[in-house]
Amino acid sequence: MDAILVILLLIGALALFTWERHPPDLTALGILLALALTGVLTPREAISGFSHPATVTVAAMFALSAGLRRTGALSAPAALLTRAARHPLPMLALTMILVGAVSAFINNTAAVAVFLPITLSAARARGLPPSRLLIPLSFASQFGGGCTVVGTSTNLLGSGIAAQHGYGEFDLFEMGRLGLPLFAAGAAYFLIAGRWLLPRHRGGQAVETYRLRDYLFEMRARENSPLIGKTVSELRLGDQYDVTVVEIIRNDRKIWFPVYEPIRAGDILLVRGKIDRLMSLKSKARLELPAEFKLSASTLGDVAERLIEALVAPGSSLAGRTLREAGFGRAWPMAVLGLQREGQLLSEKLADVALEPGDALLLLGSRETARELQARGDLVLLGEVDPPRPRPRHAWRATGIVAAVVALAATKTLPIVIGAPLGVALLVLSGCLRMEEAYEAIDWRVIFLLGGLLPLGLAMEKTGAAALIAHAALHQAAQWGPIALLAIIYAMTAVLTQCMSNNACAAVMAPIAISAANQFGLDPKPLLMGVAFAASTSFATPVGYQTNLMVYHAGGYRFGDFLRAGIPLTFLFGTIAVWQIPQIWPF
Repeated sequence: MDAILVILLLIGALALFTWERHPPDLTALGILLALALTGVLTPREAISGFSHPATVTVAAMFALSAGLRRTGALSAPAALLTRAARHPLPMLALTMILVGAVSAFINNTAAVAVFLPITLSAARARGLPPSRLLIPLSFASQFGGGCTVVGTSTNLLGSGIAAQHGYGEFDLFEMGRLGLPLFAAGAAYFLIAGRWLLPRHRGGQAVETYRLRDYLFEMRARENSPLIGKTVSELRLGDQYDVTVVEIIRNDRKIWFPVYEPIRAGDILLVRGKIDRLMSLKSKARLELPAEFKLSASTLGDVAERLIEALVAPGSSLAGRTLREAGFGRAWPMAVLGLQREGQLLSEKLADVALEPGDALLLLGSRETARELQARGDLVLLGEVDPPRPRPRHAWRATGIVAAVVALAATKTLPIVIGAPLGVALLVLSGCLRMEEAYEAIDWRVIFLLGGLLPLGLAMEKTGAAALIAHAALHQAAQWGPIALLAIIYAMTAVLTQCMSNNACAAVMAPIAISAANQFGLDPKPLLMGVAFAASTSFATPVGYQTNLMVYHAGGYRFGDFLRAGIPLTFLFGTIAVWQIPQIWPF
């Protein structure tokens, strides 16, 4: 009965992960609680995922990545893009090599966050469509992550599950025996076939992309307007009319984002809102609206010069909060003029829209505020904004500390689960990172996801649910031989990872792979490697992986662009993996 209960929980979890109605970390926490409340796991077993070496290491790697990023240690390799590459193919090759090399040792979302704005600038300087570079940028971060155990949290999870079942952890560079050939194959794929597979979306100006002409209007305050003498913050026009006052034009003076400026008779208000809401405001507030309903070219030009486009970063503290809750307009003196999600422009009640990672925001405000939000890891700026100045002394310290952590793990002098937290402590003690910055750098949603999913794997093994699934789903494949079994496990994992979290996918498939190996008398290592590599091939959809979401809007991509580039690449990687894994890790 326990096994059946776990299988039912697994089916429900897969449905929730795919449906995405609730955050994956909440689903994982629900699974943990269900396993504890039903008595399938003891309380100690249910919370064991939070003390698991994989979870601890992933948390520490987030902080180590932040130390490199905040000190500017990643600026030097990223800056090579603007200096070294002069032609499209060398620039494409250099982009993939640099981001892949960095992603092998730090969190790949952090690597893409650093390289994305620089790649955009380099592409524009050479007249290249960013869409020719950004899908390879995202995919190369996944290629690089597959070269070391610390490259992705999925690799650490797979290594941890192997150790949990008594098969030992993966060596630091062990995955590179297949990861490097896959990296080379992926790079060659884009260099040879990219001209046909990658689109040439030039992308429009922000004014056109966010349809500002349809939402920005000038309105004049009459002498008898009830708005006279009140500040914009007091009027709360956003709550009543879903209207934002962007600027006050008073004689020849322009007051941008005038939150605390009292309105005077004759002021021209530059407002953002839908025309029906503006007409309601016009009649009640006694405002004048020009008959042509068109923004003057000079005003529109002034607005365009002050626009900043940004992405909500993975792990951002803004995710899950509305613009109002996040403090835009109060704590952060910036106006949000537009919001795009997965290529769709959202226009209704922007202040009440809960932000998601990958959302593109069109901001009007100071660049200093935008830089501060970027430094906090909340936004990735896409415009021509100078990156934070590197701190050379701290950058060298941070690089040395991270290199020492890698060296200690590679030589097996110190386990990575101890070395990574030690590296974080040294970053803090050496002044490269503040303790608050270390806490902010950790994506706690990933930590709760791992903490909730690792006990599910334990429950599948403890109750025999993994063995039941392995026998029912893979019995026939085993009759065809171990390579067929590996191919089917790889294919199942590769399909699942396109529509759910790669960590969730690995946590579900790894126990099944181990049970299948035990049932049919095989070494589990080849099947576990198949799961680890397949779970990191989220190429076919923009929503399959965080870095895909980050480049989706910036490259002006459509959903089909990922299908066209990603499906052949997934088949290519699967073919190489199924061919090479038995050669490297025999059954």
